[in-house]
Amino acid sequence: MKIAIILSGCGNRDGSELQETLSLLLAIDRRNWQYQCFAPKGNLSVVSHVDGKEEGTRDIFAESARIARGNILPIEEYHAADYDALALPGGMGAARNLSTFAFDGANMTVRADVEMTILETFQACKPILAMCIAPMVLAKVLGSKGVLLTLGQPCAASEAAQQLGAKHQCCNPTEVCIDEQHKIYTTPAYMVGTRISEIFAGAENMIAALAERQ
Repeated sequence: MKIAIILSGCGNRDGSELQETLSLLLAIDRRNWQYQCFAPKGNLSVVSHVDGKEEGTRDIFAESARIARGNILPIEEYHAADYDALALPGGMGAARNLSTFAFDGANMTVRADVEMTILETFQACKPILAMCIAPMVLAKVLGSKGVLLTLGQPCAASEAAQQLGAKHQCCNPTEVCIDEQHKIYTTPAYMVGTRISEIFAGAENMIAALAERQ
């Protein structure tokens, strides 16, 4: 299988969460599958991982390239026909850069290019995977379809997801929520997890669940 991955920067406070992203990439690679990273272009507000203060701007695409070791494509080059599944790791970039959930809650919007990518994949009946806070992006784009997803335990995000029409399932960090009908796979990762081993187990279990259903 070949999986497309949407990144949102580099770092849990303002981009893709590194431990979640690398756990996902490793879980894919351990099955001898392939992956290709994508990211949108545009400025993100950089948040210091030392003191939480904002400190200027950087480009989402350039920051995402750090994780992908330079092997990354602009999101507009994504075509669902070329991939078997789409995946979104977590990190606040999903809530700040791919969407406005961090600022607007249930009144959030999703970047048009990200929304188009998700809808194209969904309409092609191909699986979509998401970790941590990234399921909020799916809740906004696909909530009207009544998709089932997890954001861990009951929280402000799970309430917002349900306001958008999505159904929420409580999960522990290593568990996977599977929406068989819509081919949506989600795991809560650092929404409830505290150890990197839990994050990797969740990613591994999510990829294993996908493999079982192909």
